[in-house]
Amino acid sequence: MNIRPLQREEIPLIWQIDRREIVENIYHLREGQLILEPEYFDIQGWPPGETELYTPILLDCHDRGGTFWGAFEHNLLVGTAILESRFIGAQHDTLQLKFLHVSRDYRKHGLGSALFQMVVEKARSLGAKKLYISATPSENTVNAYARLGCVLAAETDPELLALEPEDIHFEYVIS
Repeated sequence: MNIRPLQREEIPLIWQIDRREIVENIYHLREGQLILEPEYFDIQGWPPGETELYTPILLDCHDRGGTFWGAFEHNLLVGTAILESRFIGAQHDTLQLKFLHVSRDYRKHGLGSALFQMVVEKARSLGAKKLYISATPSENTVNAYARLGCVLAAETDPELLALEPEDIHFEYVIS
């Protein structure tokens, strides 16, 4: 496994990450509490239109100075983490973990944790006090972020909440 900076021209490789997953439960945020409810989804890949929507957003993030990592197994991109460079939050001390995805066959082997720690270290070096994460509400995703030490965001970002209202909005305090 080779984890290295992802170049701008490699950003379209992100869409080769295998997102397949069976989701049996999702979290909802109600009155400040995470409530787990049964909902079944057989995710077969990236949702229709997602590549067209997010490729320009990711290119803009890269052009603004965002940090992109790619985890390669031979020449195949199997994981990525993206740290936004623009500070958010009332104190302007928070950076967004814009993207963290690991291909199906590489999950639960520590790759997501390794990529997350790279993001934390980079955010720390840029002076961030917190990371902001807008996470898919699937049980596996929410539980993974909780294991990494993420907690419900005390302050939600209005722009990100409007973009992804069903997501679970976390923060990670950088110590």
